[in-house]
Amino acid sequence: MKDKVVQHSTSSNAVYGLGFIGAAIYYIIQASNFWMGVLGILKALVWPALLVYEALKQLGA
Repeated sequence: MKDKVVQHSTSSNAVYGLGFIGAAIYYIIQASNFWMGVLGILKALVWPALLVYEALKQLGA
């Protein structure tokens, strides 16, 4: 008997990718020197975690 292969496709990867590009551009434009730009790229990688952290902090959770 063959196993069924179920494929799920979501658009969350595309949303994360567009968010990463937008965040990277924002942080690079705001950077005052090269290392701040590098830090901006790293921040852009983790922007969802920062967003959730700030949202929970505002909610008092």
